[in-house]
Amino acid sequence: MSEVQYLGTGRRKESVARVRLLPGSGRIVINGKDMDQYFGLETLKLIVRQPLVTTETDGRFDVIAKVEGGGFSGQAGAIRHGIARALLHADGEYRPALKKNGYLTRDPRMKERKKCGLKKARRAPQFSKR
Repeated sequence: MSEVQYLGTGRRKESVARVRLLPGSGRIVINGKDMDQYFGLETLKLIVRQPLVTTETDGRFDVIAKVEGGGFSGQAGAIRHGIARALLHADGEYRPALKKNGYLTRDPRMKERKKCGLKKARRAPQFSKR
């Protein structure tokens, strides 16, 4: 495997994405499926492409991503994070543009844990006077 490839790991909520960037024509493959097949919503496809569009490398790299855990929104965010990290390995000059748009920052928001005496994280049982 003499082909040049750049690796990046992205995370968001419960999702973890392992991303490989290969020199190519701009194909994006997620879990063995084309991105258009994997994500139904256009907004999710837009989120995945954001780092490539920002660095103007949209047609230069093929993206192969393996993503697991979470829902579609979290997976799209994890792939975006992974692509941004892989682009840094490809060329360090992309860092200011990626950092400015917040693509290198790991989104820290997670699901809050359930507390005892409550039904969910903050949902209290229904109150009745009698």
